[in-house]
Amino acid sequence: MAYHRKRRWTAPHNASRPRLHKARSTVSNVSPNSKHEPRIDDTPPKRNRDFADLLHALLALLVGVAVILFSIYLHGTASGVQSDVRSAGHAISWLMDVPTSLLQQLAIVFITVSVLIQLLVAREWLQSVVSILALILGFATIWGVSALISGSGNVTLIWALLSNGTAVGIGLLPDFYAAMAAFLTVAGPRRTRSGAKWGWNVLYTVAVLFVVLSWNSLSGVLVSFAVGRTLGMLIRFMLGTQTNGAWGNQVVQALRAIGIDVVSLSRRYSNGVESGVLKTTLDDDLTENSRIYDASDSDGIQYTVSVLDNQAHTPGYLNQLWQWVRLTGVSMRRDRSSFDTIHHHYAMILGLANAGLSTPTVYGVSDTAESSILVFHRDNMPLECNPNTMSDHDMERFMTYLSKAHRHGFTHRRITPETLSRMDDGQPVIAGWQNGDYGSAPPNYALDKVQLLVLLSALNGIDRAIACARRTWGDDQLIDLAPFIQKAAIPAATRALPTCDRYMLNSLRSRIAALAPQEVADSMEKVSLSRFSLRSFGAIALLVIAVYVVFTQIQPVEMIKAVREANIPMAALCVLFGLVAWLGSAMTLGGFMDPDKRNLIGLYCSQMASGFTAVSMPAGVGPAFVNLQFLRKSGYRSTTATAIMSAVWAVQGGTTVILLLTIGIFTGRNTLSGMIPTNTLILAIAIVALALSAAMAIPPIRHMVTEKYLPLVKSYARSLINILSRPKELAFGIAGALVLNIATGLGFWMALMAFGCHTNPVETTFIFLLANTLGSAVPTPGGLGAVEAALSVAFTAVGIPSTIAVSATLVYRIAFYWLRIPMGAIAMKWLDRHNLI
Repeated sequence: MAYHRKRRWTAPHNASRPRLHKARSTVSNVSPNSKHEPRIDDTPPKRNRDFADLLHALLALLVGVAVILFSIYLHGTASGVQSDVRSAGHAISWLMDVPTSLLQQLAIVFITVSVLIQLLVAREWLQSVVSILALILGFATIWGVSALISGSGNVTLIWALLSNGTAVGIGLLPDFYAAMAAFLTVAGPRRTRSGAKWGWNVLYTVAVLFVVLSWNSLSGVLVSFAVGRTLGMLIRFMLGTQTNGAWGNQVVQALRAIGIDVVSLSRRYSNGVESGVLKTTLDDDLTENSRIYDASDSDGIQYTVSVLDNQAHTPGYLNQLWQWVRLTGVSMRRDRSSFDTIHHHYAMILGLANAGLSTPTVYGVSDTAESSILVFHRDNMPLECNPNTMSDHDMERFMTYLSKAHRHGFTHRRITPETLSRMDDGQPVIAGWQNGDYGSAPPNYALDKVQLLVLLSALNGIDRAIACARRTWGDDQLIDLAPFIQKAAIPAATRALPTCDRYMLNSLRSRIAALAPQEVADSMEKVSLSRFSLRSFGAIALLVIAVYVVFTQIQPVEMIKAVREANIPMAALCVLFGLVAWLGSAMTLGGFMDPDKRNLIGLYCSQMASGFTAVSMPAGVGPAFVNLQFLRKSGYRSTTATAIMSAVWAVQGGTTVILLLTIGIFTGRNTLSGMIPTNTLILAIAIVALALSAAMAIPPIRHMVTEKYLPLVKSYARSLINILSRPKELAFGIAGALVLNIATGLGFWMALMAFGCHTNPVETTFIFLLANTLGSAVPTPGGLGAVEAALSVAFTAVGIPSTIAVSATLVYRIAFYWLRIPMGAIAMKWLDRHNLI
């Protein structure tokens, strides 16, 4: 394995060394031979863009949008809050005599003059000019927002923002707060500018007084503040803020505080090749966005000094925060300040060294101003390694290093190509543990090993990586990693490698799963790591549809009226038949499952859960989806689970058709005749056949179908035939389907009985099954709307009074649709808790 190290400066102590970047200005340039003054080579602090400003701008914008939405949709609540604020102001009613315009002018003059004086005294010429520009832009921006809202024509919103001191048009929102908020934001931050701090206090006080005096509305003030704050933060980010960290002599003093008598301190400057927001180097163990210095003390000992400023730490914190939001089931660190990051990094290195692992030699930590300093001994730092010449023995030593750290509770949590390094003695080590932690949970151990395994596979091939992992970790540990091998677990730096893609991950997971026994491989599924997967998006979409359906399609007045007029015992029997129908569908599904995989409570709950999916999926789709997921969690592979689910669907559909034909023949009902539009059916079949023939006539499509999809269809068909060819299971499934259909039909019969309409139960079941089947074919959630219309029209057509038909339909849908939604949600929660869906 070949290694190389990037050194920007390697002159030994006391040697005559060249000046680093002589074109740069220096904080101090005292002779190194001076007994008391060290030689310092550093650049003065400069303005940096703080990504926290962008985050604050986004939060301010969200607050403004939330206030506007609150004013529109919760106008009564907003008015009540505003009224309470004004009622609390009776104690200062004497302020009513103070001219509000005079108070506003005094506040503007005081804030502007005091802040500008402080900026000019500090010779912050650029910041003072930009602050004044921000004030002017604040006025212009709030006038534009006021004009947009006024032009929208939303009377509710306009009245919520309007007040005694404003008018419709460009003056709808109070401009004073936006202008001052933008000005103070750019002139700040308040933690370093006393003028800005007192300016904010005065502005808040005036805002409260004006709301109490009814001169401004609470909503208008909040929106104006949000607009000004957003504008100011964006300007401040573009302009940059002065870094208040430790520089030059301050670093020297901080080092002396921990016992290093510095005689030379020299800044290492970037070579300009780094890209991205997070910049790291092995010179200080991959500390993100740090400044690096070379220091020597009076004894000739050389140190590497890593300085991390709070402003420079913000991107790293945001990245940690994003990983914490993006991943689920694994813990992630969130170091809010540079002090937290450096102190934790120091503790991790000491802990790993105490566990007997090779690590950089750290001297200590010092904090000063808004910077935290980590000091290393320069002669024992990790070196870069050449991945192109990595041997199998090297890969095994990396895996052994990680396993030893895990045995002491340490996890890395971000293993990337740059973390693979070695020490001066040639031993491979994993560097950069600042994002890791100790006292870790099992998912974090698995995530570390997956990251290392995928990285080594991308660098040296899957075969070599798996062979090394089997020798180091063993087959059992390797098999346990298969569910964690997915894109969400891999850091972006590893995914950027040319050989690391979705196909490589799938191949690696398949190769590892092949090592497991067949029964283990069949039940193996991915562990949910990412919150933002296709599955979570689908769940959110279904929830939105469900909420829309519930709040737009429910007819509470008609339902309450129908229930009040119904015979309660009969309506209760209708609900009871709904529970029996679930039992029938559970029988059909359970009949095709192996006895050792049947969970009776789980089976029934899975059918209950289908009632919850009906609110967001077409009729029949929801139960099929739930059945498929339940079968997979019960240990069936996807092909077998799909075949069982299809068998359930086929048996239930076939039983319904046979039941309809049987009842129609023996009852003499001719309702079925004429229901099937023969010409339309033939035309539809002809169009489908024509499309299939034309597609198969194209060679690429034909080859794709015959080579890729036909084997899958054959495999699926064989599984389906095998399932349906078992007489005992088929008979049990048909029995369950009969229970389902008869219970559902008798449920509607009970709904009719609840309104005193006595009909033949067999004929009622026949008409119901026919109308319900046709209504359910409409692709609305649970057949909503179509089922009600089909049932009402069908029973009215056979002589049932329309008022009774409609009322009975509503009672039936309450029992078989609306009540199933909360019951299904409870059942789905139980299934999820027991890992059955």
